[in-house]
Amino acid sequence: MSDTPLKAVTLTLVRYKKGDQLGHFLAWVSLIPVFISLGGFLTHFLFRRELHGMFFAFGLLISQVINGIIKTFVQQARPETCVLLDMCDSHGWPSSHSQYMFFFAVYFTLLTHEGIGLLEIKNKWAVTFLPWSVALLTMFSRVYLGYHTVSQVFAGAVLGILLGAGWFWVVTNVIQEYFPVMEESMFGRMFYVKDTSHIKNVLKFEYDNARAARKNMAAKAD
Repeated sequence: MSDTPLKAVTLTLVRYKKGDQLGHFLAWVSLIPVFISLGGFLTHFLFRRELHGMFFAFGLLISQVINGIIKTFVQQARPETCVLLDMCDSHGWPSSHSQYMFFFAVYFTLLTHEGIGLLEIKNKWAVTFLPWSVALLTMFSRVYLGYHTVSQVFAGAVLGILLGAGWFWVVTNVIQEYFPVMEESMFGRMFYVKDTSHIKNVLKFEYDNARAARKNMAAKAD
């Protein structure tokens, strides 16, 4: 048998102290970036095909690549508490979880307050309360569970905010201009890619059009 050490796939592996109910809860919180990536954006592409959503996800991917480059360059060790978890074979500064969630929170907030597809929603501050709350909880969970130091999660949060705001500016001021071209491209037509940012209330628009189409089909059948 080979003596080569084993390495775990840590995508959904989060450890906490047995019997620690808060740790158990925070372990699930720290998995939210995975749920957003696989559950949220994958589902969004399969069923929505919105260009803003695609570039949102692409921005998060770029952010995580930047995080990996910085970690490799800085090579700051994780805290000693992480050694007990037997999952500290990567560098700790900045925290990728914190960076991911704060990128998500700031981009989602700007997207909401810009009114893209949500122009008729009142009290938009309430809509953005949840992502910021989850971002703060994720940051706290990484320290509580022993994966990062306070400075590492704060560095990730600051970097996530800067990258999220910067990428939002790039998308809305540069890339969005080419959305109509993307819609009419071979890729756009093949995968039904669309941009609905010009529609005030996307849910009502789709609801009204679905009802109109059903009534039209019923009228043709008579």
